[in-house]
Amino acid sequence: MTKKTIIFLLIIILLLVAGLVLFKIIRVQDVILKYIYPTKYSEYVEKYSEENGLDKYLVYAIIKAESNFNPDVTSSSDAKGLMQLMEETAIERSNIIDDETVETHDLYDPETNIRLGTSYFSYLLGIYNGNTVLAITAYNAGLGNVEQWIKDGIIRSDGSDIENIPYTETSNYVRKILRDYQMYLKIYDS
Repeated sequence: MTKKTIIFLLIIILLLVAGLVLFKIIRVQDVILKYIYPTKYSEYVEKYSEENGLDKYLVYAIIKAESNFNPDVTSSSDAKGLMQLMEETAIERSNIIDDETVETHDLYDPETNIRLGTSYFSYLLGIYNGNTVLAITAYNAGLGNVEQWIKDGIIRSDGSDIENIPYTETSNYVRKILRDYQMYLKIYDS
């Protein structure tokens, strides 16, 4: 073999090794991103997102922000389960959907929580004519607060000025949901 042939073969081998390493890095990144942005409870998220006309990736982003996919969590304000529903809201949604009695322990059941949470979020979207930002804001801060902020001119009725949301927690929450939603789309929506 000539010196040129040996150099050529070494270059080919190096390119193959570099390609293999790059492929592994990309796969590792994909695995890490899917770990950070999981799609747990997909059978319920997909079923009830479709039933309520919601984007499933937005529902995943809400669940991630609310409970990080822990069905047994209770917040300091007594919201419960994956989508962090208040008991009164859950009872109200249940009465509207199917008139079933909802008990406190039912809110820790993933299917029940996702069924009621997606119904409630769909209701909020309906109130705000499909405006996702305002629906997310109301999901966190409450419908009454959002209505008052719009009435007082603190936020616009088109949701274009989330930086004016008076609750820092809610402002950060809305940004987190929107960011995570974009990540879910990037990772899973090919």
